[in-house]
Amino acid sequence: MPDYTYIGHSSTRIDGLEKVTGAAQFVDDIDFGPDLLHAAIVESPHAHALIKGIDTTEAEAVPGVVKVVTGGDFPYRFGLYMKDRYIFAQDRVRFVGEQVAAVVARDSRVALRAAKLVKVDYEELAPIFDPETAMSEGADLVHPDLADYERVPWFFPRADTNIAHWRKTRKGDIEQGFAEADEILEDTYTVPRYAHCAIEPHVIVGRQDHSGRLTLWSSSQSPHTQRHLFTEALSPLGFTHKDVRVITPYVGGGFGGKAGVTMEIIGAALATAVKGHPIKLRWTREQEFYNTYQRQGVVAKLKLGVKKDGTITAIEHTLYWDAGAYVEYGANVVNAVGLSATGAYRIPNVKIDSLCIYTNLPPGGPYRGFGYSEFHFGLESHVTRLAKRIGVDPVEMRRRNAIKEGDTLAYGAEMNPCGLIEAIDKAAEAIDWGTPETSDDPKKVIGKGFALMWKAPAMPPNASSSAFLKFSEDGSINISVSGMEIGQGYLTVMAQIAAEVLAVPPEKIRVETPDTDRNPYEWQTVGSHVTWGCGNAVKAAAEEARERIFDLVTRALGHDRDSLYLKDEKVKSTTAPDFELPLEDFVIAGIGMEDGTFRGGPILGSGMFMPEGSSALSDPETSQGGHPNVHYTVGAAGVVLEIDRETGKMRVLKTALAVDVGQAINPNLVESQITGGLLQGLATVLYEDMRFDEAGRLLNPSFTDSKIPTSLDVPDEMIPIIIEVPQPDGPFGARGVGEHTMIPAAPMIANAVEDALGVRIKSMPVTAEKVALAVLQKEKTF
Repeated sequence: MPDYTYIGHSSTRIDGLEKVTGAAQFVDDIDFGPDLLHAAIVESPHAHALIKGIDTTEAEAVPGVVKVVTGGDFPYRFGLYMKDRYIFAQDRVRFVGEQVAAVVARDSRVALRAAKLVKVDYEELAPIFDPETAMSEGADLVHPDLADYERVPWFFPRADTNIAHWRKTRKGDIEQGFAEADEILEDTYTVPRYAHCAIEPHVIVGRQDHSGRLTLWSSSQSPHTQRHLFTEALSPLGFTHKDVRVITPYVGGGFGGKAGVTMEIIGAALATAVKGHPIKLRWTREQEFYNTYQRQGVVAKLKLGVKKDGTITAIEHTLYWDAGAYVEYGANVVNAVGLSATGAYRIPNVKIDSLCIYTNLPPGGPYRGFGYSEFHFGLESHVTRLAKRIGVDPVEMRRRNAIKEGDTLAYGAEMNPCGLIEAIDKAAEAIDWGTPETSDDPKKVIGKGFALMWKAPAMPPNASSSAFLKFSEDGSINISVSGMEIGQGYLTVMAQIAAEVLAVPPEKIRVETPDTDRNPYEWQTVGSHVTWGCGNAVKAAAEEARERIFDLVTRALGHDRDSLYLKDEKVKSTTAPDFELPLEDFVIAGIGMEDGTFRGGPILGSGMFMPEGSSALSDPETSQGGHPNVHYTVGAAGVVLEIDRETGKMRVLKTALAVDVGQAINPNLVESQITGGLLQGLATVLYEDMRFDEAGRLLNPSFTDSKIPTSLDVPDEMIPIIIEVPQPDGPFGARGVGEHTMIPAAPMIANAVEDALGVRIKSMPVTAEKVALAVLQKEKTF
């Protein structure tokens, strides 16, 4: 790696002081004054029903109520990839909790009380709660009008069914591949739904002033995309993009749940109904669980063929996704998996079917890992099982089949440079793979598990990034971008990239949070792509500013342009060692000439980036012909797990994850992503579980009844391992790492349980109860 000044060094977070002192403002912290109104939602108590009538008379009569709105006021569809959802339900509701009406009042308690007085007459319909039932012949249709929905060209819905999208990927000859196999294993794996559990709930404040300007303050991962979707949905009211502004301050966690648009569209609509007042809508913790995106559940049917030496010959992977009542975002999760469900393996014969299926549960959407965590649970469990069947070490089998640079991917493109073999070796070494361990407690056993992971950014081929950069009089820098700081250290990384180009330390750089009126465009902060995409835009902006500096110094002072370079906040020259010109002396004031005139002016820079080699167009029957994924980040993980034989209770003694990040812009931040992501992944496999009753109501919408890990659940030892094989088109070689680190957690735990106890758990979560019951069943069998 080159010897960088700031890249590759663990600079202090530039947002750290604001956050630890409490100075950082989130949407709910902003004081909107005495004119602030509050909104409460009328929610459906039924999972599937027709709306026969709505009576708002009693609610409107409550003192303090300003306005009651229903679907009749806003009969407009919205959606990011498929417009299948209304702001408020129209003729039917499709999940428990769906918004039917809203009350705007001068006090939040008044709004809640009045919302309970809105009377809705329902005619219940038969609900569907699992994808296989939804696929059955004669199943009721969740969306009878599916054929009429506007969608992106790479979605393939099936009219008159509950299949919202079907991604097919075909490569090679699948029948021949299985014919060449010496061993074939078929099985089914099940992954339930999960909640994002961000500490900050969703909140939106909207205000339309009397000139018609609509401003939203939103806790969001997607300010520009929200502006676009708000404008599209409300265009019948006369709105254009210049009329809508989205301001997003700090965000208290997202994990995908604050991407796109969910409840925020309600705040935008209500602001147009009551002009001149800011209106706040804030979700409760319960609503965070049942009325925002959830991670989709999936039933994965997997068939894998291998030769005696461990070479994989063929894979058939069919995934039935419980996408919920609306798929306007969730269908892209299904699409992404359909392109990548081979995992990080070189497989010549591939048949993948990834089906996005409507049900009457809450809408599924983006969640950290974007479907990859779900399919890796089955795939990496399957690889270990097959390895043991044929007598090949599970780590060695992964080495033999690991994908490498230049290998052909399932959809026909070539694999990017990667250090997967190095990651496998280092992760295995970190947990002493191959060396059995014994617990000091005779009631407990120790097992080891291993898993690979990969993931590509799931985004449209024209998802773009941009950046503005300007100097101040003291040589400090302000950068305007519209990616979101959601805890990952994005602002710091952008500062380090500019610092490296302009030789200004990160502590003298401020990176602004988004305001769509003032900050340049960014698609969304999703897909672990902003370090790569927005990083390239910031680098381009800094390079443009640097070129303007060199142009000015050459023009004003006559130095050879090719000799100029920046160091220690000064312009220097390789041919004039004594020449030093501090940036603060001229980046605003210009360079003074002998005749009293000046040359130059404020130094600015702008940059943009778009992955111009990406294309989502391909054969819908095979996925061949396009280049939908820009690159993959790969890695390998292992775990040492102690299990109580009698109770099934598990304790993670050690876990290690090696990830190829291309170039670690800030190693401390990367290590934090590795440890944090692993812990979140361990939570989904060991603790978290969403339970619905027979009517589709979520039974545990709280932190009391839905377990998430605390500091007491952190593994005894966590080993983050950074691999750096540069990404050719990444800023300084970097690629994303934010989501990837939770992906291998579930399968490595399941593999460790089998290693320790000889039982295989094929449904998540892998709880102590499941393990204990599986051991009991095994003992009864023998």
